[in-house]
Amino acid sequence: MKLLPGIQYKALRRLKAAVWLYFLLVIFEGALRKWVLPGLSDPLLIIRDPIAVYIILAARAKGLYAFNPYSFWMVLVTCIAMVTAVTMGHGNVFVALFGARVFLIHFPLMFAIGRILDADDLVQIGRVTLGIAIPATLLIIMQFYSPQSAFVNRGVGGDAGGAGFSGALGYYRPPGFFSFTNGNSLYYGFLAACIFYFWFHAYLINRLLLITATVCLLLAIPFSISRTLLFEIALSLSFMIIALLRKPGYVKRIAAGAALVGAAWILLKDMRFFGEGMNVFIARFESANETEGGLHGVFFDRFAGGMISALQNAPNIPFFGYGIGMGTNAGAVLLSGDRQFLIAEEEWGRIIGELGLLPGFIIIFIRVSLSISLLKRCIKELRKGNTLPWMLFSFAFINIWQGNWAQPTSLGFAMLAGGMILAAFNDSLPEEVTLFESADEETACMPVIEA
Repeated sequence: MKLLPGIQYKALRRLKAAVWLYFLLVIFEGALRKWVLPGLSDPLLIIRDPIAVYIILAARAKGLYAFNPYSFWMVLVTCIAMVTAVTMGHGNVFVALFGARVFLIHFPLMFAIGRILDADDLVQIGRVTLGIAIPATLLIIMQFYSPQSAFVNRGVGGDAGGAGFSGALGYYRPPGFFSFTNGNSLYYGFLAACIFYFWFHAYLINRLLLITATVCLLLAIPFSISRTLLFEIALSLSFMIIALLRKPGYVKRIAAGAALVGAAWILLKDMRFFGEGMNVFIARFESANETEGGLHGVFFDRFAGGMISALQNAPNIPFFGYGIGMGTNAGAVLLSGDRQFLIAEEEWGRIIGELGLLPGFIIIFIRVSLSISLLKRCIKELRKGNTLPWMLFSFAFINIWQGNWAQPTSLGFAMLAGGMILAAFNDSLPEEVTLFESADEETACMPVIEA
């Protein structure tokens, strides 16, 4: 554990433990709401909020967090938006508070995490993420083949109607541990970034775990019935290829990983259970592409986040919008009694609809400028040989740029990934001392991360 000047060991340990708790709740919050404590599903929706507040306040007290321009402008615009929402918008204080917590609590948390964690913590989080892949993948396969009335498919609050979402050929998209199916795409997208990083630095992880997690990632593609998951993996793969161009020495071990994936594919494709999953995934892919106008329509809809339509609709929106929080599902329930999209499903359209054109554009500009700033720093670190922030950015980029922060799981993954990137800038891993690539080297010791 890396100690910073003036920070007591126990205090830093508590902060790290709080970040770990936040991380675990991002993944398992849905399981708590569906199976463990279904009667408390509503308050569990914001279970991470007090943890985030504690981390920010404790980190600030220890000198680990200070306001930066991103946080300053985000908080300023949000405070103005709260006032205008209550006085000129929807008029519900609780809806305004629910919407504002995203920018007042969770956004600053990203920068606090970046100061609290070190390289050792990032590697440990990556290892745990790979370990979770085994039960997570078994669960989505069970959910895929089970009826919506089965216990594994219970919805939030113990809803016996099921948590699956429309898929194809009579099968539903499984939610895994999460309350909604987007959690699966986010988790496996994060997993892909971690797996590709560990193939670069296999000395940091158990080889059997790395191989098993890689196979789990391959299995998740068809059984998730998610095009977004495939896109997330493809994006991380493209980042890995770019990193290979900078580090040709890694080609040998990446080729070994590719050979493993190829062998797993040959083994799985003739298995009936896997073939059924592939048929469903292909059917979903083709039908959705036809509906949305092919890959061109899918790309611009999902990446641009409806920005063009949001700008086109801006003249019809009040100057200060309809009120912060109104575009969230929780806000919709409080205002209308029904879970629906009152403003827009796409993130940028929701932001402009809630806050108005000028305040909404400022929020979007902050997110875009932060994404670009992180990208520039990641490229610098990649040139220095530090691939960790680069691979984490392959997942974080879309989620910070235009991820749906109104949805708690999406918000949690974005803040975690952003904070981990900032931490990777501040504390990089040492160069690999020994490569476990031959029998006579397998007894070599793993290099130690300096405190």
